[in-house]
Amino acid sequence: MKTILTTFVLIFSILIVGCNENTKPKDQYIDNDSPGDTATVYFDALYNQHNLQKASNFATPTLSRIMKSYGTAKQFARSLINLQYDEVVIEIDMSNSSLREQYGNKARINIVFTGYFNGRKIDDFRTIEMLKIKGKWYVDKIVADPYGR
Repeated sequence: MKTILTTFVLIFSILIVGCNENTKPKDQYIDNDSPGDTATVYFDALYNQHNLQKASNFATPTLSRIMKSYGTAKQFARSLINLQYDEVVIEIDMSNSSLREQYGNKARINIVFTGYFNGRKIDDFRTIEMLKIKGKWYVDKIVADPYGR
């Protein structure tokens, strides 16, 4: 009887601990050693959360000042990045190792955007230059689309 009760308590404890939801915000889980994660959280704040202030926390001071001069996340995305989405999925392009180059405190990352704008599906990508400051990665520059007008 004691063995059954011990087994039951053990299984019940595992289930309770396993079902516990973390209450930390998503951006607290980013890996500071990964420029790709920082870039993904940056664009998620811009496009999915429409939060310019949150996105500017992941940008260098220079880019942050430029962002704030546009007033809203939507205006910044439309004008400077030249990409508009109603909803978007943001992924790091890892199809070729040369697409993600990281040297010391600098990195270049390709981000793939898949989303919808006014009911039309839009797939695009941007190259992002990242800068490491005091152990944390920040978006420094969004490289202009070489095929855009």
